[in-house]
This record gives sequence, structure tokens and C-alpha cells, in this order.
Amino acid sequence: MDFFTEGFKQAWVLLTSFDPETFSAVLATVASTCYAMSVSLLIGLPIGFALGYYRFPGRRILRMASDTLLAFPTVLIGLIVYGLICRRGVLGDFGLLFTLPGMALGQIILALPIIISLVAQAVETLDARCRQTLLTLGANTRQVAVATIQELRFSIITVSIAAFGRVVTEVGIAMMLGGNIKWETRTITTAIALETNKGEFAQGMALGIVLLAVAFVLNFALSFTRRKDRA
Repeated sequence: MDFFTEGFKQAWVLLTSFDPETFSAVLATVASTCYAMSVSLLIGLPIGFALGYYRFPGRRILRMASDTLLAFPTVLIGLIVYGLICRRGVLGDFGLLFTLPGMALGQIILALPIIISLVAQAVETLDARCRQTLLTLGANTRQVAVATIQELRFSIITVSIAAFGRVVTEVGIAMMLGGNIKWETRTITTAIALETNKGEFAQGMALGIVLLAVAFVLNFALSFTRRKDRA
């Protein structure tokens, strides 16, 4: 117990003194996650809505592919993206390897299936009578779609929080594509793994506390969203 107690004490000192190395990992995590989530939501929300709302040939196959990719191993995502952005890769000329945008590219692939599948599922579970009522009242296709999105607003927030939580706690992609470079691409999760292996338990504990705080905030926001949805 003394081991953990001392670790917590040192972690508290690092956090309250705004230790530059500790907060560098926090900022790198926030930056890469924001990059990834911005692009993932921009692409994933329309696709997820279309898969759940419209009926077209091949829709079932696309839904199955999206659901299958929910279990896509993160190390495999890292390997594929690494092959694309390394010097010999298709995107090698852009210099994305071992950068925050390069990490974000892998995290986008991780987040997209989550957003697409969960949004499509939310659309499919809507009461079909809602659309029929709107059509009966004379609403056109665009108005029905807008009303459906309005009805789904809390579900979309919930999906966004779930995807954010998955991305911010990811370690395999960040390690492979970011390279865990100090002051540049070292994230909370990769720093915890490195510092613990080095025996620097205090810094790993400090970053763990930050990660727990992020998880708490996400769960609180998710709980608040669910209560609003039921109200």
C-alpha cells in the first residue's frame, strides 16, 4: 500500500505543479482526439443516418461491414495506416508518420464504424409512426429528415461521447503511428505504458488520474444526456 500511497502523492505534486512533461502528453491526446473526432463526425453522421433512414440495394451489406469493423483490432488499424503513410506508402509524401495528424488518421478509422453503426441503429429504432404522421401532415422528404435528426439529437450526442471515449483511451494506434515522441506525439496512454515500464510510477499514476477524470466526465455527460432523453 505504501507503494500506491507514495505514487498518489507524487502524482498530485506533478498535477498541481502543472508538470510540463505530464501536460504535454495531455495536450497531445486532446489535439489528436479532436482532429479524429471532427473528421469522424463529419463523415460518419451522414453515412450512419443514410444507412438507417433510407432503403437501397446493398444497404444490408454495408451495415454488416460497419458492424464487423466495430471489432477491428487497433494494432491492425495501426499496421494498415502505417503502410499507407510510411515513406514507401501511398501517402508517404505527406510526412504524416510520427505526427499528430498521422495518429488522428488511424483514430478516424477506429471511430468511424462506431459512429456509423450506432447512428444507423438509433435511426432504425425510431417509432415508424413518427415519419408516417409527418407525411400525413404534408411534410416533404427534407422536412421529415430534419424532424428525424431533431428527434435523434440526444442519441447522436451519446454516440459522439462513446466514440470519443474509445479514441481517447486507445494505445495501439497512438504507439505505432505516433512513435511516442516526447513533447510531440506522446499521449496519455502511451506515456503511462512507457513511464510504468521505466519504473516512473508517479508520472504514470498522474496521467492515469487524468485519464480517469476524462472517463468520469464522459460518463457524467452520458448519464446527463440519457436523463434529458427520457425527460
